[in-house]
Amino acid sequence: MRCPVTATEIAIVGVGKIARDQHLPSIAANAAFHLAATVSRSGGIDGVENHATLETLLAARPDIGAVALCMPPQVRYEAARAALLAGRHVLLEKPPGATLAEVEALKALAAQKGLALFATWHSRFAAGVGPARDWLAGKEISKVEIVWKEDVRRWHPGQDWIWQAGGLGVFDPGINALSILTEILPVPAHVTSAMLEFPEGRDAPIAAELRLRGATGFDVQAEFDWRQTGPQTWTIEVVTGEGRLLLSQGGAELDIEGEAPLRDRDHEYEGIYARFAELVAAAKIDVDLAPLTHVADAFMLGRRVVVEPFED
Repeated sequence: MRCPVTATEIAIVGVGKIARDQHLPSIAANAAFHLAATVSRSGGIDGVENHATLETLLAARPDIGAVALCMPPQVRYEAARAALLAGRHVLLEKPPGATLAEVEALKALAAQKGLALFATWHSRFAAGVGPARDWLAGKEISKVEIVWKEDVRRWHPGQDWIWQAGGLGVFDPGINALSILTEILPVPAHVTSAMLEFPEGRDAPIAAELRLRGATGFDVQAEFDWRQTGPQTWTIEVVTGEGRLLLSQGGAELDIEGEAPLRDRDHEYEGIYARFAELVAAAKIDVDLAPLTHVADAFMLGRRVVVEPFED
C-alpha cells in the first residue's frame, strides 16, 4: 500500500503581477505544494495568511518548507540567503539575482545546507523548446536570429524597479530569449559586441542589439526592444545545413521545414513547479547562470547610447 504524499507548505514572497498571473495558479494545480502564506507589504491574497516581512514569516511558520521569491532581483539575494539559513528550499524568479557572484554564493550556501535551490527560466518550459533542442542536436548551425520586441507599458506597467540599476531593463524579457538560446544550441556561444539604448535619466536600457559567436563559428544576432506597440514579437530562427527552425510566441510555437508545426498553450510555470517539486524531494540544486552571463557580458562590452526619455 502506497503512503500518501504530503504536500510541501510553500510561501510566495512578493505578490505582484507575475505571482498572481503565474505562480498562484501553478501552485494550485500542483499537488506537491500547498500555498500556506505570502509576504507582501502592500497586501496579500484573500484567504491566505500574509506577513509584512520575510523575517516574520520565517519566525512564525517553521512548518513552511519552501519559498518562491518573486520580488525584484535587486533585493532577492538577502531574502534567499535568509530563507536558506532558516532551512527552507528556495525558488528564484528570473533573473535569479542582480549579479552573478551573489547567485554563486547562494548555490554554495544551498549545497552547504543540503537544500533545494532553483533558478527558474520559465521560457525553457515553453512547448517548443524541448523539441527544438532535440532537433538541433548534432546539426551544423549557420546562423541564428533573435527578435524579442514588446510593449513595456503593457507588460510592466508602473514597475519603476526595472529602470533602476540591477533591474535589467529590456533584458528582463530579453533574458527569456537568451534562456531559450542557451537551452537549444548544441554548442555554447559568447557575446562579442553589444549596443545598449538607455532612455535619458534611466539606469537600464530600453533596447539592445547583441552579437554572439557560436563555438563552431556561427553568428547570433539578437534585437531586443521595449517600444513595440501592436502585435508583440518573440521569435528565434535557427538556420542549419538540414533546414530552418523557427520558434515563435516565446517558444510556444515551433515550425521546422518539412515537419508538422507545433502549437500549444502556455504551461511554462506548471513546468517550473513540477521541476521544483523534484528538486525539493531530492534536495538538489538547479542553477544555470548562462543566460545571466550573456546579459552581464552585454553590459561589460556594450556601447551605450542615450535616447529620448521614457515615461510610463
